[in-house]
Amino acid sequence: MALKVLHALDAAKIQYYHFQAIIIAGMGLFTDAYDLFCIPPIMKLLGRVYYEDSSAHDNYQIPRAIRATMLGTALLGTVIGQLVFGRLGDRLGRRHVYGISLMLMVFSSIGCGFSFGRTRTCVLVSLGIFRFFLGLGIGGDYPLSATIMSEFANKKTRGAFVAALFSMQGLGILASSIVTMVLSKIFEAAASKNLSEDHTPEDADIVWRLILVLGAVPAGLTYYWRMTMPETARYTALVENNVPQATKDMEKVLDVSISRIAEDDLLYLQRNPSPYSLLSKQFFRRHGVDLFACATTWLLLDIAFYSSSLFQSQIYKTDLHLEKTNVYNEAFKVAFFQAMVALVAAIPGYWFTVYFIDRVGRRKIQMMGFLFMGLVYFALGIPYGYWGNHENKGFLVLYGLTFFFANFGPNTTTFIVPAELFPARFRSTCHGFSGAMGKVGAFFGTLGFLWATNNSDGDNLPRTREMRIALISLGGICLLGMAVTYLFTRETNGRSLEENEDEYTEQCLIRCDMDTDRHPNASALPTS
Repeated sequence: MALKVLHALDAAKIQYYHFQAIIIAGMGLFTDAYDLFCIPPIMKLLGRVYYEDSSAHDNYQIPRAIRATMLGTALLGTVIGQLVFGRLGDRLGRRHVYGISLMLMVFSSIGCGFSFGRTRTCVLVSLGIFRFFLGLGIGGDYPLSATIMSEFANKKTRGAFVAALFSMQGLGILASSIVTMVLSKIFEAAASKNLSEDHTPEDADIVWRLILVLGAVPAGLTYYWRMTMPETARYTALVENNVPQATKDMEKVLDVSISRIAEDDLLYLQRNPSPYSLLSKQFFRRHGVDLFACATTWLLLDIAFYSSSLFQSQIYKTDLHLEKTNVYNEAFKVAFFQAMVALVAAIPGYWFTVYFIDRVGRRKIQMMGFLFMGLVYFALGIPYGYWGNHENKGFLVLYGLTFFFANFGPNTTTFIVPAELFPARFRSTCHGFSGAMGKVGAFFGTLGFLWATNNSDGDNLPRTREMRIALISLGGICLLGMAVTYLFTRETNGRSLEENEDEYTEQCLIRCDMDTDRHPNASALPTS
């Protein structure tokens, strides 16, 4: 028998506050995607501004080692942020640390735009430092947003709401592209009289800074509403053991009627303290397989997903013809390509998941996404010698499908499932650990892709052999992700969080055996 306040949440109808929570919580993910996908055009701008006088770098490119360091610092910050903020979310409460992660993102985004000085070394070093702190905030937002949304939602549409929250990433990608395109055109028009392909105007240094600073605005505007959100009822009731406060909080924001607090609920919480701690043998016996499944599938997914994002740099060279254009048009073309990928592939993938996840289930969608991602990578990799020597629209279509099936698949489900499987007092921690393992996978994916592109021909394109190996390897990684999902991932669809976490049911069944009068519906409890 669930606590009355939790039963009311599971049975609550879709309400205005659910959609408000999607916007408030989703701004962190919006900022995450904005800052990730504005980097390719910014790297083009930085290369033109700070490496124009360097003949050692083809087409004013920032050296590969510096680009890898810039991405690596953000990933390192994200890993640390997910682990630290995930644990704090369980120790101090979701709401108490939620605003900290958001403000860290806001001030770090502004700091990136105001990277110190105009010399190359000073700017790039300070930019890397601010991106590390930006990664801390982004990492912290992942487990907190997912946990808060899953604990507010009802069990019937919980998957759709968490997926809708995650879809804010797609809007972040689109927003970063639009901001880049608009600023590029504004500054290009202002400098049209003195603009040439071989000269970068000083104002280009302002453009990339503005792009980064403007990304902080939407997140900053939601800070007040984050601070006024109540603590989730599940944390207040199950972790703090304060059922009356949980009831009051939920009645303020949701149209739920809970006439009184059942004495049995209070007595149950008093007599059943947390039976085991994190990292105990009992924790791993109960939840070790689930944690392994969540962390491993997220790791495998991010190896492929981040490699796909980096692969865009090769498409720029072969299909966008950036070598004979001015700095603003170069940034515009890169941003326009990203906007098209978002509109045609990424955003539809998110919303396919929103529609189907509570109808089909998380496990099937994750397996399907991994399978089709693997097949697409094989289709890209095996005939890569043909793709690399021809301008073929089929290649771009296949590339877009990797994003569609990532988002209508494991990129979304790996975010949702860890927020549904674990006990309330470990939920944010386990989600943070799973996400951190994903970013470790992103780091290895980045290294692998840089290895593939490090061996280049005279035209600065990667050798066919290395790229074929890289793409086929990504296909194999996706099939491995499908196998891990099939063997170890449990379905969470249509069940309450207390049923999914497994411990709640087992405790109830034990108590039923001891006192059947207090639990007359014991026979109806699930046993999974």
